[in-house]
Amino acid sequence: MNKRATTKEKVLQILKKDNEISIKNIVDYFTISEVAVRRHLNDLIRQGFVKERLVKQNIGRPYYLYSLTGKGHDTFPNQYEELPMELLEDLEELQGKEAVSELLLQRKKREEKELLHRLTTNNFDEKINDMIAVLEEKGYMLEYEKTAAGDYEIRNFNCPIYNLASNYVEICKNEKDIYKGLFPNSDVISTSCMTKGGKYCCWKVTKPEN
Repeated sequence: MNKRATTKEKVLQILKKDNEISIKNIVDYFTISEVAVRRHLNDLIRQGFVKERLVKQNIGRPYYLYSLTGKGHDTFPNQYEELPMELLEDLEELQGKEAVSELLLQRKKREEKELLHRLTTNNFDEKINDMIAVLEEKGYMLEYEKTAAGDYEIRNFNCPIYNLASNYVEICKNEKDIYKGLFPNSDVISTSCMTKGGKYCCWKVTKPEN
């Protein structure tokens, strides 16, 4: 999480990752008091970035769960204006699905070229770190960890082109191919995908065989 983020920005990031969460769990992320966190949360509700849902229990007092509104989701980086859904739909109508596939393939080549240019190290761990940094610049919201076996699990909580990927499955396939090209001696495995109902996208990049 960005160390320079304000309290409100951190609250938005927490809700982006956890989808729907109680005030108790939100407070666990902070060192400030629950009263202070509630004040920021209430400000976000009044501003239309966060919504609350009352949960009633058979035993015990009801409580609220908090989640992002559409406006809240829109605070995270996206590439809608660079490659809007409408243009792809127009292209498909005019020239067919093959033309769209060719366009997305061209985008994949451009993304791959940029990453290959910027990721110059041959060290596996360093290359993973550098790739994460580049992807975060592009608006991805990532967490990653190294397993005991030396593999990396990468979780993405914000896809800046989600609207496109949910309509054109080639985008996710192209993304996997890009990672495979960056790590030719590793297996790249998708274990969760937001376009298929997952809470986040998760990739596993195995330790290079050699």
